[in-house]
Amino acid sequence: MRLYAGSSANFIALNVNNQIADLLKVEFLKQFGFQPSQNEVMSWRNSLFRLSDIMERANLTDQGVMVEYKLPLSGKRIDVVICGKDEDQKKNAVIVELKQWDKCSFTDYDSDYVVTWVGGGNRPILHPSVQVGNYMYYLQDNSTVFYEGDQPVGLSACSYLHNYTFLKDDVLTDARFEQALSRFPVFTSDDRTELSSFITSKVKHGDGMQVLAEIEDSRLRPSKKLLKQVSTVIKQKLKGELKLFGRAKAQGDYILLDEQLIVYDAVMSIVQKGLEHKQKHAIIVKGGAGTGKSVIGLQLLADLTALNLNAHYATGSKAFTETLRKILGPNSNSLLKYFMSYGEAKSNEIDILLMDEAHRIREKTGYPFKSTGKLQVQDLLNAAKVSVFLIDDYQVVRKGEIGSAAFIKEQAEAAGCKVYEYDLQAQFRNGGSERYSDWIDHMLKIRNTAHPEWIDEPNFKFVIMDSPEALEAVIRAKVKEGFTARISAGFCWPWSKQLDENRELINDVQIGDYSRPWNAQEGLTGMRKGIPKSQYWAYDEGGVDQVGCVYTAQGFEFDYSGVIFGKDLRYNPDTAEWEGFPEFSYDGQVKSSKDFLQLVKNTYRVLLGRGMSACYVYFMDKETERYFRSRIRKD
Repeated sequence: MRLYAGSSANFIALNVNNQIADLLKVEFLKQFGFQPSQNEVMSWRNSLFRLSDIMERANLTDQGVMVEYKLPLSGKRIDVVICGKDEDQKKNAVIVELKQWDKCSFTDYDSDYVVTWVGGGNRPILHPSVQVGNYMYYLQDNSTVFYEGDQPVGLSACSYLHNYTFLKDDVLTDARFEQALSRFPVFTSDDRTELSSFITSKVKHGDGMQVLAEIEDSRLRPSKKLLKQVSTVIKQKLKGELKLFGRAKAQGDYILLDEQLIVYDAVMSIVQKGLEHKQKHAIIVKGGAGTGKSVIGLQLLADLTALNLNAHYATGSKAFTETLRKILGPNSNSLLKYFMSYGEAKSNEIDILLMDEAHRIREKTGYPFKSTGKLQVQDLLNAAKVSVFLIDDYQVVRKGEIGSAAFIKEQAEAAGCKVYEYDLQAQFRNGGSERYSDWIDHMLKIRNTAHPEWIDEPNFKFVIMDSPEALEAVIRAKVKEGFTARISAGFCWPWSKQLDENRELINDVQIGDYSRPWNAQEGLTGMRKGIPKSQYWAYDEGGVDQVGCVYTAQGFEFDYSGVIFGKDLRYNPDTAEWEGFPEFSYDGQVKSSKDFLQLVKNTYRVLLGRGMSACYVYFMDKETERYFRSRIRKD
């Protein structure tokens, strides 16, 4: 997808006549359904003219140009791609990232970021060389035109900061960015001649529309090199840090057991029988929290990529996906996706699509991805030859999440899929206690089970705490001992979107004298060093200083879990029923839902099921606490 594709002569004319921004506005509205921001329009008008002027002066009129070219199955867009042939008649494409920056500064910690004025404030932004380099690597690894055939298209990348002038000891040329700069140069207002030479050396001999057409017609398929790298990394990590997503044996190795192995074998069997047949397959794997759904999915991803198959792993959770990407490294980004990524995929473009937390599938896909107007699950089924849905119907915690097993089965059959269904029962979270999982479901009246009472087991404990201070003390003690542990809570307090004057998170969670911040808001910048971004709260060691909500805790597990049970859900002893109180909820989507009671019960079911060895709980409502205490039997 792109907002503009045409000859360089046409691109130059549109800029000279001040028409390019209006053309892009019309196409943006057509593709996304709403108007682009005024800042983006001004950026098009200013930056594209500067680039077109350089191209015109270099007499580059037989090249192909794409503007706002969207990386395949990604929400990221490349500013400009210039296509053509060099003096040896080799096909090339040059990525040019355009910036209106005029100054920047260091972040408070060494990283790939610098601070500059963007969107009305100073924000940490990837160094231009790092950003454009990531775009180039993504295309090189995932579009066949750049690595297949007798003459793959060569790819280069640079950035043009047309308002910027390098100062002595400039931030952008600091030693920490030396490697990126040497591969992906930054050109400033003083470097027009150098930028012109860089582009001209790659595409001077034109024939650019042919090269452009080859890029647009390219198949999306990860290179064998990338597949091997990702497979190797996953298998290595399955022995260590991926404990956040599943169970670990004493030696750190992951072993699939019983129903898990049946599901694994079913997928591998379909693959081994061949994917060239027109028959599509959908495998629906149902299982509660802790039954090993993520372990199955990640093991399959590792083994399928080792077979050079185009396998993707998608979720509906930013925290879950971004933490996986951080653990597995940047090479994994193109295989670890979101449910919304597949609207533009061609039919059966993906061999196997593994969808974790499929209960979080939404009705429709939205910006920054182009909506097809179809149901999101239809986009997903269309994209893959084999679709694997890993799902827990009782983990739907937000209005708009519609991925129930019954709904997915109905849609899969309508899409012509041969459907297989499996149930996972064995519990590997909560110390392997199926009784605990059943008890929580029984207590919350989510489903009737044979376990209306709880008694501590050798491998798992449920402990009611007398105060939030006591709860935090035990969680911090566990972290100090080397265990993973976090506190999460019902969404019963407001969530500040800004920092205090010391760049600290604001203490929104208030219970008497106890006060703590929520984990950082998504997109919040300028925090002091040591405060993790929202998506890394479960993984980063600084997460123990904040209270997590269900959206950052869902999908993860910890050795020890602490839960603050708020006033949005209370047990009424007179009616022996649960009651929901939207007035104590600050989750805008949930509190306005007609299914508020069910959603908030599901929320606490998720939070109470995060622990591997113990769950510590503080109840704000004392009747609810008495209800739980009355269902705990001592030895």
